[in-house]
Amino acid sequence: MAWWQRQTRLDADAKKSLPEGLWHKCDECDAAVLTEELIANLRVCPKCGHHGHMPTPERLRAMLDADSFVEEDEHLLPEDPLEFEDSKKYRDRLRSSRRATGSPDAFLAGSAAMDGRAVQVGFFVFEFMGGSMGSVVGEKVARLVRRARARRQPAVVFSASGGARMQEGILSLMQMAKTSAELSALRAARVPYVSVPLHPTTGGVAASFAMLGDVILTEPKALIGFAGARVIEQTIRAKLPDGFQRSEFLLEHGMIDQIVPRHELKARIVQILSLLS
Repeated sequence: MAWWQRQTRLDADAKKSLPEGLWHKCDECDAAVLTEELIANLRVCPKCGHHGHMPTPERLRAMLDADSFVEEDEHLLPEDPLEFEDSKKYRDRLRSSRRATGSPDAFLAGSAAMDGRAVQVGFFVFEFMGGSMGSVVGEKVARLVRRARARRQPAVVFSASGGARMQEGILSLMQMAKTSAELSALRAARVPYVSVPLHPTTGGVAASFAMLGDVILTEPKALIGFAGARVIEQTIRAKLPDGFQRSEFLLEHGMIDQIVPRHELKARIVQILSLLS
């Protein structure tokens, strides 16, 4: 019998001693990265540069000047006008989403500063029902744009959404027209609007204010489009090109203006606002 024995894996006690969530596995290259290191790197994989999902509170801190964000319209709460129910009641989905995210709805809006420049800014909370747009989300976007026009401050919106919220039916779809009309008035007043559709931005949000920016920026490999690729293929009965609806494809076809790595995004927005304001 050999006098030594190879240890092939951690024993159960050793496994239990490792803190949960200490490591993160990259979705792109499968590299294991310390979660703390990944967060410090703005959720960008240091091995391959993959831009992972960034929780809204972290993005807010990364994009805005410290302690400059003052939330507006936080009293607006979604209701259940249609008394919608599928596998679960809509009012129950709202309640559980509020508990899970700590956010009243899928959109945060307010006044803030970016490198000392006053802006009206909004962030989608994708963790809240997939960032879906109901009547309250649309109203918050519309009010953000109105404040930008009244105060003559640039509007900046970071979108990440699955589209219109089906639980509110036509009430959610109406927000597409309402927000687009407000942006038309903002453009007539010659106040800049920078749109940043992030991964993913789809459906009614992509078909309205997310793609109506004076300048449209996004991150690498972000999925941006209206209908899903499989739905389109089944409808037109044709194979879509590789990379369809990704930000690189959209840039090549003139749908967006720039792809900006996350580390450079705030500085690029500030640069654009300084040129437009």
